[in-house]
Amino acid sequence: MKKVESALISVFYKDNLAPIVKLLQENGVTIYSTGGTQSFIEELGAEVTAVEDLTSYPSILGGRVKTLHPKIFGGILNRGDNEQDQAQIAEYGIPNIDLVIVDLYPFEETVASGAEHQAIVEKVDIGGISLIRAAAKNYKDTLIVSSREQYDEVASILKEKNGSTDLKDRMRFAAKAFDISSHYDSKIFDYFNSVVAEEEEEIPAFKVSERSSKPMRYGENPHQNGKFYGDLSEMFDQLHGKDVSYNNLVDVDAAVNLIDEFPAAEGAAFAILKHTNACGVALGSDIKDAYVKALACDPVSAFGGVLIANQPITLGAAEEIHKLFCEVVIAPGFDADALEVLKGKKNRILLNRKELSTGTVQYKSLLNGVLVQDKDLKTETAEDLKVATEKAPSDSQINALLFANKICKHTKSNAIVLAKDGQLFASGVGQTSRVDALNQAIAKAKSFGFDLSEAVMASDAFFPFPDCVELAQKEGIEAVIQPGGSIKDQESVDFCNSNGVAMVMTGVRHFKH
Repeated sequence: MKKVESALISVFYKDNLAPIVKLLQENGVTIYSTGGTQSFIEELGAEVTAVEDLTSYPSILGGRVKTLHPKIFGGILNRGDNEQDQAQIAEYGIPNIDLVIVDLYPFEETVASGAEHQAIVEKVDIGGISLIRAAAKNYKDTLIVSSREQYDEVASILKEKNGSTDLKDRMRFAAKAFDISSHYDSKIFDYFNSVVAEEEEEIPAFKVSERSSKPMRYGENPHQNGKFYGDLSEMFDQLHGKDVSYNNLVDVDAAVNLIDEFPAAEGAAFAILKHTNACGVALGSDIKDAYVKALACDPVSAFGGVLIANQPITLGAAEEIHKLFCEVVIAPGFDADALEVLKGKKNRILLNRKELSTGTVQYKSLLNGVLVQDKDLKTETAEDLKVATEKAPSDSQINALLFANKICKHTKSNAIVLAKDGQLFASGVGQTSRVDALNQAIAKAKSFGFDLSEAVMASDAFFPFPDCVELAQKEGIEAVIQPGGSIKDQESVDFCNSNGVAMVMTGVRHFKH
């Protein structure tokens, strides 16, 4: 145990600081402070010594230099069990500083606000980060409180231990301090690197820092530990159900990426996913109609799936959904009566989706490193299509082709999607052969009673041989969309020309491994 006898307090945020000041005052602690924090403490009626009076040096350079002085850092870094240290601080009149309460300028918030470059640079903290690192390094003698998020905890410690702290307390708070300082530096690097990248090649360093985390019940399987790093509350309000699992989140991510291909302003859309692949996708006159059509695609696979809508869930839609056992339902809103219906299943997870971008970069850990790539944000439009055959697709076929292509983009390779009139008929997913993927899609479509005549086919990559278009034509498929790029493209085109099939090429491959 170590009694707190002197404290340095210099913070940007004063919220909830008053109880700590009161405890320090009650325990006769000498308080040193600066600027606005000093004024705040004085207004509380507590005695405080200005840092300038301790150092005999004023705040200079517009406040850039206030605490950077040997009397401050010597007070923090001196070792209580080191005779030479103690002799030197006595010689130079340096006080022991047992407690440092300091936070950092709001750099992230300033960047997020869209402020100009120089305003952002001014929020790069120098004194604060130095104080945090110094106090954390000397945790054996000094307690570092590095964020307002810790005020309640430190107040409880000081109250319970009569103004003292123990080594475990100081070690834990030191770890928190290095978490904060490393996160802060990572965000500064990210910003400066992005500025550099506007003029020249960015610095090739991988730095990701996320301070929010959520433990999973387990990972992909019960024998694996799992944790999510990020703030899910920024994206969703969980309205009902059990805690989301690792696999739930993997599917939710896939569901969000897919449904974003269908803006709500363009009409109702609904998707049902299982193991990250869509087993049902449909457009409808309203969200109930879209759900009913999506479920019809594959009602067997829909069992235990993740459901997502691009418009709020209405009572009619909820009554239909409630008939199905599903893990998660996601929507940008739930009507009050619809919510009550869906809450009828105790464990069903209901997520109200907020408007938040999921970013433009994705990461994947593998081998002894991390792969980083831009997200596949390319979505083809009618203007991107190049008609490769003598027969051009009709307007309705173009709409169906673009619909199928959106689903294919979010389906595991090798992927084939069969669709018609805004409804997924079936897909072949994750096959080692494109022919296998097509055969799987044909078999599934037929098993659920879909007539493939006049349907369309989408492929996530080119056809190396004409075998797929031959199979498709035999089933009545009349239009095909594919990236093109095979040295044997012409063989597929020639077959389509000979058999009245329209084919368009996008020039864009959508592999998804």
